[in-house]
Amino acid sequence: MKYTSPRHYASMKTYLLPDDKLETARLSVHHRIITKAYEGRLILAPVSLGSNDRVLESAAGSGIWALEFSASNAQNNLPLDIECIDISDKQFPRRHPSNIHFSVQSVTNLPKEWHNSFSYVHQRYLILAVNDSLWNIAIKELFDALVPGGWIELAETEVRLLSYGSGHCSKRLMQLGVYLPNLLEQVGFIDIHCETRRVPIRRSLNNDGLDRSKHLYDLWMGMKAPILAGGGYGIVKTEVEFDQLLQGCLNEWDESDEASSTYYIIVAIKPA
Repeated sequence: MKYTSPRHYASMKTYLLPDDKLETARLSVHHRIITKAYEGRLILAPVSLGSNDRVLESAAGSGIWALEFSASNAQNNLPLDIECIDISDKQFPRRHPSNIHFSVQSVTNLPKEWHNSFSYVHQRYLILAVNDSLWNIAIKELFDALVPGGWIELAETEVRLLSYGSGHCSKRLMQLGVYLPNLLEQVGFIDIHCETRRVPIRRSLNNDGLDRSKHLYDLWMGMKAPILAGGGYGIVKTEVEFDQLLQGCLNEWDESDEASSTYYIIVAIKPA
């Protein structure tokens, strides 16, 4: 199926979401949703960072997490050195503190000089970007990048635990999801634990002003181009069908008290 999207993508083959201004705005909302779900915490790993420690943020996107994390530590006179990487620089901020560095890198092929360099690694939502074999490589790269005793923190959505609602449209849409296996133990991490949050989507159930159903709508709309370019995966055949399906889902999410998203954050340590 031939489909030309008005959105900009770094590579539809490697990542299903765009890297344009609309996606940057969505990521800002997503950041607020995740932070709210975890009681306002930017970090869950029990790591104690010092002025000589380095932090790596993989899949940094707009860098919103790194900017807030840096600011929170600066209030405690701790100007951490933070490396932010992504496969595209389209969303990198034009202005940022000098202790935060942005570069185009792939987590599946980190610079060799970064081995044993970072005390803490933070990564969010690559579930739409890599398959199982690439996840093995990525986790091994992050393991090697950490110093002994360093912590990793991965935030993902467990697609099998998603409960967008019981409506017909939502059930069809869920077939497009992918699953991320937990590979940390296989690579060598220890003290692995997970914190899970189930967040209702319907706005009236949250009372925080965050429109989660619209956020989900924007998320899936951002994936329209690669989905259609991939033939619709047997779910939809045309752009009209996709738009109708997504509008149906939005209506269901807005009306359902059961519709929810399940997030999980996994933290683990590299043996000393």
